[in-house]
Amino acid sequence: MYKRQVHKDLINLNGKIAVISFEVILQRNLMSTKINYNQFKIVLCRTSHPGNIGSTARAIKTMGFAHLSLVNPKQFPHADANALAAGAEDILANATVVNTTEDALRDSHLIIGFTARQREISQEHLNIREIVKGLKSESHKKKIALLFGNETNGLSNDEIKHCHILGYINANENYSSLNLAQAVQIICYEIHMQLSEDNEIIQPSKENELVTHEVQNGFYLHLEQLLTEIGFLKKIQGERLMQRLRLLFNRTTMEKDEVNILRGILTDIEKKIKDKT
Repeated sequence: MYKRQVHKDLINLNGKIAVISFEVILQRNLMSTKINYNQFKIVLCRTSHPGNIGSTARAIKTMGFAHLSLVNPKQFPHADANALAAGAEDILANATVVNTTEDALRDSHLIIGFTARQREISQEHLNIREIVKGLKSESHKKKIALLFGNETNGLSNDEIKHCHILGYINANENYSSLNLAQAVQIICYEIHMQLSEDNEIIQPSKENELVTHEVQNGFYLHLEQLLTEIGFLKKIQGERLMQRLRLLFNRTTMEKDEVNILRGILTDIEKKIKDKT
């Protein structure tokens, strides 16, 4: 049976303290069907060297994964990528290449970003083994994106804002430098080992329609537009506040009906404002 691990965080938002439980992210909408490798997509952002793309393709295929998405790579396709793929050229051939992170994550329900650095904004930063323990209980319909940043700088703050969870590899504190493909290999190995175990899966009471990143991002844009319209964002460092609001909502897996309710509230507020003016 999956053991519930509760990770709580405190967010100071405009003078109010909110206690958020991480367990909501990994235990909502549970299914009796096992999660499978096809649900995962490995997303590489702004990769500098094509050889790292080829090595990553080899790494993920070795662990049973097949879906690779590249966000604005510096050079791809490239002979170096094919040379280092070493039998995983099919992964490269089927890889999707997009211009923005939003395009790569559009159909994802759960986004896990990997970064070795702690960030200024308070967000769960969990060891990969803490994360994978909960993945077996995820819905078999949920599409999961594993997000990796540039070789030199890692994930940018703009890329991190899309993540529901941030993970890291527990390495030598004095020297934690890993090649991109090595990091991907370790992450995929940990997930592979966890998914290959025969643990009991929790049964759900009902199945709900999950919200994709595209729909959830539409809500964020709608919220930002309204808060800008009423002048709220200008008062308290708008960009930073929106990052915190994204973080707040990203800590739970919203259903499509819930997003529709929230957007309905925003639309009604907009109408009330227009009626008064």
